[in-house]
Amino acid sequence: MDSRCSSSADSRQTGRVAVNTTPISVRVESYEAGEKKCISDVRRTFCLFVTFDLLFITLLWIIELNVNGGIQKQLDKEVLHYDYHASFFDIFLLAVFRFASLILAYAVCKLRHWWAIAITTAVSCAFLIVKVILSKLLSQGAFGYLLPIISFVLAWIETWLLDFKVLPQEAEDENRYQSIMDATERAPLMYPGPLSDGQFYSPPESVADSDEELDDKHDPEKGLIQQVI
Repeated sequence: MDSRCSSSADSRQTGRVAVNTTPISVRVESYEAGEKKCISDVRRTFCLFVTFDLLFITLLWIIELNVNGGIQKQLDKEVLHYDYHASFFDIFLLAVFRFASLILAYAVCKLRHWWAIAITTAVSCAFLIVKVILSKLLSQGAFGYLLPIISFVLAWIETWLLDFKVLPQEAEDENRYQSIMDATERAPLMYPGPLSDGQFYSPPESVADSDEELDDKHDPEKGLIQQVI
């Protein structure tokens, strides 16, 4: 019975070792497949926010065109007869510039550096500050305040998302993947198979022998007679 218990315990232990090594390879394969097929979740969120930036600025500009005399008339005034001091068209183009640059850098090229977002944020801030100082937007109602401020804030939120969320999270995932790869390289390639119960099997003692031994223990004289004979 003891040999059976030991053999079954050994088989369960080796089975556990084999089972514990399986999730590591599964995680490595899933990570590699994810890297090949798509971008990370935090980077996708960043790209969605960049798209939201463009759409929100476009929506505000269209509302401004409609409020100030109709879309067709204001398009002719702000686009065809562009005036730096009174037009909001350049703020819309600034949002297009941010969207195109950031999507190309971080979605298409999958850049892992901050220089692209630094350029777009610096250009946006410099342009907006100069435009507010030199133009006459502040005298054109609420949209003269709203469009520059929102464009400025969205540019800095994009910088914060990339610098404090996207790049650190991806670096942490890469370090975790590297540690898993190091663990799999240090582990042995092959594990011994589970032990069968028959390898440590000992046959049970016969009932007759056990009965005789019990009788000898209770009757010592009978045991001595048998030894003499």
